[in-house]
Amino acid sequence: MEPKLELHGFNNLTKSLSFNIYDICYARTEEQRQAYIEYIDEMYNAERLTQILTDVVKIIGANILNIAHQDYDPHGASVTMLIAEHEEAPEGNISEASPGPLPETLVGHLDKSHVTVHTYPESHPYEGISTFRADIDVSTCGLISPLKALNYLIHSFDSDIVTVDYRVRGFTRDVNGKKHYSDHEMSSIQDYLTEDTRAAYQMMDVNVYQDNLFHTKMILREFNLDNYVFGVNAADLDKEEADDIHQRLQKEMLEIFYSRNLP
Repeated sequence: MEPKLELHGFNNLTKSLSFNIYDICYARTEEQRQAYIEYIDEMYNAERLTQILTDVVKIIGANILNIAHQDYDPHGASVTMLIAEHEEAPEGNISEASPGPLPETLVGHLDKSHVTVHTYPESHPYEGISTFRADIDVSTCGLISPLKALNYLIHSFDSDIVTVDYRVRGFTRDVNGKKHYSDHEMSSIQDYLTEDTRAAYQMMDVNVYQDNLFHTKMILREFNLDNYVFGVNAADLDKEEADDIHQRLQKEMLEIFYSRNLP
């Protein structure tokens, strides 16, 4: 086990986890598109998002100081929590490269730290593609680390595509006055995901180790059209239409994954 870092005063490192999740859907008619947006708005309203972030705060071992939440008209929701580190750090090495808990295993203001989520439902008026995006930020100071919440967050949403950024900012001093720019070893964000999650997604890393900056993109490997058409069954579509929808959805997902428009 890595020896504990003996610090001079408070741990001043800021650990920031930011990620976007995307849920992609095909809604053929205007009525179906409106029904999908309404479904997403209900599924991920401010109350549900507040519960998800409350679980995140428990996972990372923090206290909630204050919560602000808002449902927007016509669509979307936001939640912001300020959080504080517990007086006593949670048991175990919270920065050890191992997955955090899944949603089913779970029986805010943070002091100098925060958790936020914003949702963005949208639809294409002509192509039939609808997209739900959630932006989540977990920023902590002190001993607590946001990495243990990543596994839980991915499984709390229908995540077709996930982009994750993790960065350690600032420095802290040890008892001898030496500056430390990170308080834990790290090779990849993927180390904090379960084996099942890693198997379900195709992943790509872009890491800048000398700057403690880590980036991972994820896209589901398996594509089942039934999971992407809203208001109809894939079996009821003729082959030509099913192939066309499949091609549109795949193009949309790849464009989001690679962050560029494709021909």
